[in-house]
Amino acid sequence: MELLVEMQGINKAFAGVPACEGCQFQLRPGEVHALVGENGAGKSTLMKVLAGVYRMDAGQILLRGREVEINSPHAAQMLGITMIHQELNLMPHLTVAQNIFIGREPRRSVPFLLDEPTINQQAEEILAQLHLNLSPKQRVGGLTVARQQMVEIAKALSYNSQVMIMDEPTAALTEAEIEELFNMIHRLREKGIGIVYISHRMEEIKRISDRVTVMRDGHYIETLITPETTIDRVISLMVGRTIYESAPELPETPSTEVVLDVKNLNRGRELRDVNFQLKRGEILGFAGLMGAGRTEVARAIVGADRCDSIELTIKGKPVTIRHPRDAVRHGIGYLSEDRKRYGLVVGMDVANNISMAALHRFVSPIGVVDDGKIRQTAKQQVDALSVKTPSVRQRVRNLSGGNQQKVVIAKWLTADTDILIFDEPTRGIDVGAKSEIYKLLNELARRGKSIIMISSELPEILRMSHRIIVMCEGRITGELTSEEATQEKIMQFATQRSELIGIDSEVQPA
Repeated sequence: MELLVEMQGINKAFAGVPACEGCQFQLRPGEVHALVGENGAGKSTLMKVLAGVYRMDAGQILLRGREVEINSPHAAQMLGITMIHQELNLMPHLTVAQNIFIGREPRRSVPFLLDEPTINQQAEEILAQLHLNLSPKQRVGGLTVARQQMVEIAKALSYNSQVMIMDEPTAALTEAEIEELFNMIHRLREKGIGIVYISHRMEEIKRISDRVTVMRDGHYIETLITPETTIDRVISLMVGRTIYESAPELPETPSTEVVLDVKNLNRGRELRDVNFQLKRGEILGFAGLMGAGRTEVARAIVGADRCDSIELTIKGKPVTIRHPRDAVRHGIGYLSEDRKRYGLVVGMDVANNISMAALHRFVSPIGVVDDGKIRQTAKQQVDALSVKTPSVRQRVRNLSGGNQQKVVIAKWLTADTDILIFDEPTRGIDVGAKSEIYKLLNELARRGKSIIMISSELPEILRMSHRIIVMCEGRITGELTSEEATQEKIMQFATQRSELIGIDSEVQPA
């Protein structure tokens, strides 16, 4: 079969440090070709070369057998190559049609006036091709993330794209939205469009792709035919060692001592009658579909959102938490699902990020910050958590996702918190780094730390939790021990309101 894209011997370095060395990649018409690797493997760099974001230092790119030079994103678009980034590139205040044709809008006879009827008509034709029930006049800011992603795909199609690169397209989508995206991908395949699918989610790759190319440490490793391989084989090639992603790693049975007791948590329609307990050394999993209220529970506990009512008891003592600084004072650390926005200052170095939640410990009585003590403490945490960084003076934005997450954990350990709330702890993290985070959580539990883990990945919840609390529509609808829990039981509780399945919403911990 004729190749749509062929990349040969691609080299790309940044400040003398190689990101890709001698890499290769092939894409056929109407194919979904998954590109996988740990963070830092070079997969995004390789695709950004194809999309014109980066210029390659050496190598060759062939498009339908003809060598092409791609020196800008615009040049790539003119050749029919588009990249849909994880952070969507849309203008929320503009309409769907305006976003699709931004910079290429049809004009009226008066040059500075847009021909809105023509823009809307052309956008409607593209949306119809994709079977999208979207109004071209709707403002993008009012759409869900999934719908915004569809607008990005429509924009790519408006360039007559033959190659679409999708970078972590399902990272922020619900299960239903993922199904909608997969249906869209099938329709694009039928049009002969080649799709490069970058993802850390092995189950999705197995389901959606025709072939898988594995990269490691900036090098091409192997291309596999998806139906003929296994997830374990792909993971082994990615990390250079065998990691059994589904193997259980539960720490020892936790203590019976209750360290956190949450009662009568209510917040409008978002949270209703939430009651649960957390024990010392326990990993308590919170499962549920998008919008179930799991993150809202966490934010209410740490004082980030106001509640209508909440009764908190920590280690037997009633406490009042009105602000996140109160939570820190009572030994609670919250690791947000959006670590770059709420957990880190990515422009600052590792040392200052680690000391941030306990800065008062590094300030002398006369108000002088002890920089040496900050560096020393940060170095101890970096060593203890095996953070991969050249030094504690490295800026956090230059670390991989897994190491950024470790820096957030180090910050809360430095603040001496005993209760840690992890919200989507492995989102956007590759398989090897996931395994390290799992081991770290288990070690923290063994040391007596108490952990609430919110996760949308059921295998992760099943693998890591002593108990699992399931939520639906702001209520706790079920509680399962690790022995009782299965994906089927969790989904049953996650998709039915408590009053429909005949259980008391005030579920008492086992």
